[in-house]
Amino acid sequence: MRQTWGGRIWGLLAWISGLVFFAPVAWMFLTSLHSETDAATNPPSLAAPLTMDGYAEFFDGGAWPPLLNSFSASIGSTIIVLLLAIPAAYALSIKPVEKWTDVLFFFLSTKMMPVVAALLPIYLIAQFAGMLDNISFLTLLYCSMNLPIAVWLMRSFLSEVPREILEAASIDGAGLITILRRVVAPIAMPGIAATALICFIFSWNELLFARVLTGVVAGTAPVYLTGFVTSQGLFLAKVCAAAVVVSLPVLIAGFAAQDKLVQGLSLGAVK
Repeated sequence: MRQTWGGRIWGLLAWISGLVFFAPVAWMFLTSLHSETDAATNPPSLAAPLTMDGYAEFFDGGAWPPLLNSFSASIGSTIIVLLLAIPAAYALSIKPVEKWTDVLFFFLSTKMMPVVAALLPIYLIAQFAGMLDNISFLTLLYCSMNLPIAVWLMRSFLSEVPREILEAASIDGAGLITILRRVVAPIAMPGIAATALICFIFSWNELLFARVLTGVVAGTAPVYLTGFVTSQGLFLAKVCAAAVVVSLPVLIAGFAAQDKLVQGLSLGAVK
């Protein structure tokens, strides 16, 4: 009886916590469907008429180029990171190199420096190379930012791959590329999906470098979103509509890959 009541209490607390975290998102979505006049009332009116004017103004105001830039930088950097992280993780887990712990610590140490400390040197490099306001440079920058965490994640995933299968593939004459493509990748697909989703989210949400290194041509969605806060005031309904649209790709990707994400993040948790 105590276990039953304990489980119900924990379940109730979980539901309450979920509703508390979901409430701001629901409020933002509801506000995006109101007019600016209704959205600016204090307290806000839940019974106000719904309208899609905020979304229409968002897309009519030139939102497509920033969205496409974010997709290009996020997807491109994620693909490059996976192509580099999987062989590196293979070398650090399945075929460990000498002093592989030092290599992992070096990767981790690159994430310890504050991002703002590298802002000026990176800006000067981009300026010297003529790569300011260039989406390709931003893509390479996102690759360098996400590669260390991707190598760490993929190493933990690949360490769970049975060695017997790899040895059997080697005996059959399979080369490294074939082993990675036809043996390792299918087995570690949940881990690859989890790593890809995390890298995509980090790239999509990045604001500081995109704000400083881009301008009119290569501006991303988060940079475009900050442009709604102007000296003329805050257009709340339009900002909420923009925030909903910018958040949708991450939510859709997470929902589509939720099964593999759970498998990947829990891989190796239970022996």
